[in-house]
Amino acid sequence: MGSDIWVGPWRPHRPRGPISAHFTGPGPKYKLPPNTGYLLHDPSRPRAPAFTFGARLPTQRTTCGPGPGHLVPARTTVRGRDGAPAYSILGRLRHSAPFLTPGPGSYFPERAGNATYPSAPRHSIAPRNWGINAEHQTPGPGSYTVPSLLGPRVVGKVSAPTYSIYGRGTVGSCFEDLSKTPGPCAYHEVNPGVYKSRAPQFTMLPRTAVPQDNTLKPGPAAYNVDQVVWIPGSRVGGGG
Repeated sequence: MGSDIWVGPWRPHRPRGPISAHFTGPGPKYKLPPNTGYLLHDPSRPRAPAFTFGARLPTQRTTCGPGPGHLVPARTTVRGRDGAPAYSILGRLRHSAPFLTPGPGSYFPERAGNATYPSAPRHSIAPRNWGINAEHQTPGPGSYTVPSLLGPRVVGKVSAPTYSIYGRGTVGSCFEDLSKTPGPCAYHEVNPGVYKSRAPQFTMLPRTAVPQDNTLKPGPAAYNVDQVVWIPGSRVGGGG
């Protein structure tokens, strides 16, 4: 290769250190997230709502109403059948069987050991219970009492005021016996201190006794001069 092909003093040579261009990298794998679309959107950018085009729903073959072929029975209103209430006559109920109370011999106290003392749990295998076919006895219309709509104590209705008629009063009328009116002596004299300024009041108590000493003290005869005990080393009387 001649020297006239290269321009300048640079010639191909082995690099002195590692160059990143000589090594394979991940390429375009690491890039910024896109700003378009709904999936894998850049979380730092605002994203508009996305809507999908769904498939057409199948048509409903079942109708919601009975249609014009449904005939409403005659004498039927919005609140039920039109007409007076009807009652049915049934036969007399049978008397229930007497209740048989078990006697003392029907109990076995000797078998109460499992219930009295602690024991391990025991389970039995029973057939599946599909429910009890009990007849529910619903009360009829005659079991309910409708409150009265007359008088002042009507439930849920506005009632008018009611008045009661009493006998004629004797006070202030011509039938009042004025001889039973209390006289002047029936009222007590009111103290003027109730409705006027009242002066201070004082009470007179007896004179209080002078405080004295009532304790019992020994007299001259309570001392024995002959029973004086002399202790050696002690001095009798005052001396220098």
